[in-house]
Amino acid sequence: MIDDIIETEECQLTDPMDLFHSGQVVKICAPMVRYSKLAFRTLVRKYSCDLCYTPMIVAADFVRSAKARDSEFTTNKGDHPLIVQFAAKEAQVLCDAARIICPFADGIDLNCGCPQRWAISEGYGACLINKPELVKDMVRHVWNQIDNPKFSVSIKIRIHEDLRRTVDLCQKAEAAGVSWITVHGRSIEERHQPVHYDAIKIIKQSMSIPIVANGDIKSLKDAENVHHLTEADGVMVARGLLANPAMFAGYEETPFQCIQDWVDIALEHGTPFTCFHHHLMYMMERITSKQEKKVFNVLSSTSAVLDYLNDHYGL
Repeated sequence: MIDDIIETEECQLTDPMDLFHSGQVVKICAPMVRYSKLAFRTLVRKYSCDLCYTPMIVAADFVRSAKARDSEFTTNKGDHPLIVQFAAKEAQVLCDAARIICPFADGIDLNCGCPQRWAISEGYGACLINKPELVKDMVRHVWNQIDNPKFSVSIKIRIHEDLRRTVDLCQKAEAAGVSWITVHGRSIEERHQPVHYDAIKIIKQSMSIPIVANGDIKSLKDAENVHHLTEADGVMVARGLLANPAMFAGYEETPFQCIQDWVDIALEHGTPFTCFHHHLMYMMERITSKQEKKVFNVLSSTSAVLDYLNDHYGL
């Protein structure tokens, strides 16, 4: 809720590019619908996550409606560095959204990778990889209208079947001043097929800006392997962090302390029950038996969940 933040001290914004100049692989929490909200970002930051994204926000709704802004975007002083991901198809709308968010976040990301039918039919997401001139125009417009040199403008893409088209898109974005590019190593049609890490490496070798690798990274070891395979400057993780928010700190499975931290953070933030419960279901997937899952997954109130955790795990 932006209005809440305005009343607090000014946010201590950071320059996300400093992370890419640190010499370390940047560990990033992906934009996830419903899941990468403030409470979860707070949790993964406790466990060595360097940079967090918000869920994708439709820029036109965000600009038009104060109600949308309040429901879609919440942050606080500890929630940095933070990238707000927008779905947009018009340069000025993206600029307007970026200008609203600029005092409260460290950068924006243009979603050029969402393969869902609704997004593509609206002209958002992955269809933008076929419109390199539009992407270039949107990036350039934001740079021309944002007065903060530390504010980043990035894009997240999928790859084409013909990788030359992807390299062309990335080079056009780089020419427009894009800060970094996150590459999900699958095409629009691919869902569960193996990730094309070789394609990410070719893109990295064709660019002089940072490249982030995304796709099927489920452990810190996976992250290190993908870094070596692709030479990427960062790794972005979605499902792997849902299953184990302590992944980047080197834990093979979710430690009980992390579950306790999630309970504390979620209650403090007033996280809705469904979201609170779903995160726990993901986090406990690997550490509970089939029988335990049957009981836990149908619990229907926060108090029932807390009682279960106390009775079974002493949390």
